[in-house]
Amino acid sequence: MAVMRGSSLLAVAALAVLFIAGQANAQTSAKPEPALPCGHFTQDQLPQPEPREAASAKKRFEEINAAVKAQPYRVIFFGDSLTERFETWDAPDIWRQHMGSRGVLNAGVNGDRTEHLRWRLDHGNLDGPPPQGMVLLIGTNDLGHGRSVEDTAEGIRANLARLREKVPGARILLLGLWPRGGDPDSKFRAPIREVNNRIRTCGDDRTVFYADIGGVLLDPDGRLSKAISPDLLHFNRIGYERLVPKLDARIDRLLAVR
Repeated sequence: MAVMRGSSLLAVAALAVLFIAGQANAQTSAKPEPALPCGHFTQDQLPQPEPREAASAKKRFEEINAAVKAQPYRVIFFGDSLTERFETWDAPDIWRQHMGSRGVLNAGVNGDRTEHLRWRLDHGNLDGPPPQGMVLLIGTNDLGHGRSVEDTAEGIRANLARLREKVPGARILLLGLWPRGGDPDSKFRAPIREVNNRIRTCGDDRTVFYADIGGVLLDPDGRLSKAISPDLLHFNRIGYERLVPKLDARIDRLLAVR
């Protein structure tokens, strides 16, 4: 057997060091998702996170980015138009009285689907002081876009996991999707129930608190009235007046849990 020269030994040693370093880097970059009680709801490939192109959505995104950096908030309420319109349409005084007084920032963007919120979470909407709590209400636009129950639930789960990763010390109120469509057997009612039945399994009552409060929007026969939801999707002042007692109690609990 030939004797290996000193330079060859050094080269082999250097390659070994590079290999070990590469393995360590690969393990570091492949961080596991934060533990959630729920598993994946589908093996389908989710849409990649992407920004919105609409001017109003871009403006709203920049406003949220500026707000989180301007001052600390106790809670950030992430969502779509159902969140944004709470403060900017029929019920701004109700928002100020119930949410603003609790230190809640409205981080809803009209028209967002789950992939748009995932993009926002990585591009500035969480770049301020970490909040004590967060509220997540997203997914109705996924169903409206023709997505399956499984893919919609998985998009919500992906956002929840991202929030847990980005702000591990915060507690999260995960809201079930609110009802849409007038009659109990209308197009979206069953899919919403099915999505909610899946995402409720993501709550652990320690760091993630699930709540389905949408029932307060329905009459005793399970109908959604145009008196509180003129388009049977969004809510006017009367609708938000029904929602705030439920939200108040759960946000207070979110902030009180130690």
